[in-house]
Amino acid sequence: MDDDAAPAASGYSPPGIARSPLVVQVRTVDDRTVVTVSGAVDVTSAQALRGRLYEAVRQSPRGIELDLGAVGHCDAHALDALLRVRRHAMDHGKTVTILTPGADMSTLLSETGTLPLFTAGSESGSAQDPYTELAQLRRAMRTRPVIDLARGVLMASFGLSAEDAWQVLVSVSQNTNTKLHRVAGGLVGAVTGDPLPEDFQELLAATVAKVRTNPGQEPRQNPGQEPG
Repeated sequence: MDDDAAPAASGYSPPGIARSPLVVQVRTVDDRTVVTVSGAVDVTSAQALRGRLYEAVRQSPRGIELDLGAVGHCDAHALDALLRVRRHAMDHGKTVTILTPGADMSTLLSETGTLPLFTAGSESGSAQDPYTELAQLRRAMRTRPVIDLARGVLMASFGLSAEDAWQVLVSVSQNTNTKLHRVAGGLVGAVTGDPLPEDFQELLAATVAKVRTNPGQEPRQNPGQEPG
């Protein structure tokens, strides 16, 4: 695939996943501007988010701090919005820091290696940022669609909620020390007839059973586990 071409499926929405409306709230805490975002950030809402964050940056004397803990589904368009806002802030001598990423956003940032760009002191080494950010965005746009597809497969196959299907993917990824998009690719391939290894099938079944017993419980990160 040409690296300059984003996959046509990057806006794919798995069946059965309800998308909460985007809500952006800006408040001042002491001399800090804190922006709380909730809902889905995807192809239909990323532009609106970018506009709100641009405005928050313009009105803030030093930059903005983002609380993304209530963000649900997010894809490469969300990452694109955040990177553009960060670049806009840096051009005006300001910063964009993420206080709380939330589960989906945390995985997206970890997969693309972009989380350090949104931590304190991330403005250092900005000379290579345009190239780094472009490569990271391309990677996200390649890997996110298959993750969303696998999420839909789990929901349809096991009757899981969107949140529980996500927990199954993350747990299997962590327990096998396998990149999340590779786990997702294996599940999607199984739908078209590619066999899953027996030990993988057993782990998947055990994880589904565990999630059903404790629905909505956050998967625990294993010590030393490589993210994503």
